Amino acid sequence: MIWFLVLILATGAERIAEVVISNRNAAWAFARGGREYGQRHYPYMVVLHTGFLLACLAEVFLGHRPFILWLGWPMLAIALACQGLRYWCIGTLGRQWNSRIVVVPGLGRVTRGPYRFLSHPNYVVVIAEGIALPLVHTAWITAAAFTVLNAILLFGFRIPTEERALAALEKISVTPPS
Repeated sequence: MIWFLVLILATGAERIAEVVISNRNAAWAFARGGREYGQRHYPYMVVLHTGFLLACLAEVFLGHRPFILWLGWPMLAIALACQGLRYWCIGTLGRQWNSRIVVVPGLGRVTRGPYRFLSHPNYVVVIAEGIALPLVHTAWITAAAFTVLNAILLFGFRIPTEERALAALEKISVTPPS
């Protein structure tokens, strides 16, 4: 269980580093006329993702969840692979990446890197990690609850908002000046 604690703490530290990068990139975007979308659902995302890490620990420690070799090791491999894809997404988007939805006129939609294959590859990471990370130590209730709540947030709010923001950006980018 100690190694699971270390894994979750490392994941939390990584999320804090992402917040620092995100805030820096958002400030850069706002300085260039960036417009934010989806401010109302963003606090729910923060609560869900913070609660996810806490729930992983609570379920494992309070529920005395075992580490099962045939499940834990593959789930750990998937969780670690998610980090590689996550940083491929972040690196591809560069300054355009942040955890909020901020679009900057004139920059357009990124279509290279993992975005050649999927419109929202980072959300694939979030979905896969939301299942894999808790299952490293058989926290199946957390995996199931996060998957359902995350699906509601992503497909009900986040992705539609992001698509509208990108469509508005593309409209601004192709409209000739009057």
